[in-house]
Amino acid sequence: MRVARILKQNTALTTDVPDLELLMPLINKYNGRKGNLIPLLQGAQHLYGFIPREAFKKIADETGLELSDMYGVATFYSQFRLKPVGKNIIKVCHGTACHVQNANAITDAIQDALKVKDTETTEDGLFTLESVACLGCCSLAPVMMIGDDTYGKLTGKEAVKIIKDIRIRESQSVEEMAK
Repeated sequence: MRVARILKQNTALTTDVPDLELLMPLINKYNGRKGNLIPLLQGAQHLYGFIPREAFKKIADETGLELSDMYGVATFYSQFRLKPVGKNIIKVCHGTACHVQNANAITDAIQDALKVKDTETTEDGLFTLESVACLGCCSLAPVMMIGDDTYGKLTGKEAVKIIKDIRIRESQSVEEMAK
């Protein structure tokens, strides 16, 4: 039995209609090829950071792929995103080693500090929180990744400090760009 995910829509982040013409080189490259569905979805996500509803429709119209097939694949594989994500994706490992080392405390502390739940994005669009099955860093448990940076042997307090430091760096770089 398939369980449907119900995602909270953040209309403030999804009101802009994407430039669908950006999809045309991708569609032209894969149109008519066997096994084109996943590369088309990956390409669309690469272009927009997630797969907008309008992109699904454009791909279906141009290639003849069924919308239901595309949504089925996009919702089955965790690599695909159907809503915008933050600039920094925080992945907290909840694999066996991390779970035993209290990864839940890290997730709880981050949720409290950022005022978001798992899979949600902060109002400023800076962070998205994700619980993941494994990051492959069991010897560093509990672990989180932010972008390409891995942080291990964490407590909830340490995780929140790392995130606060990133927020400070981000605000400083914005201020420097404004000068």
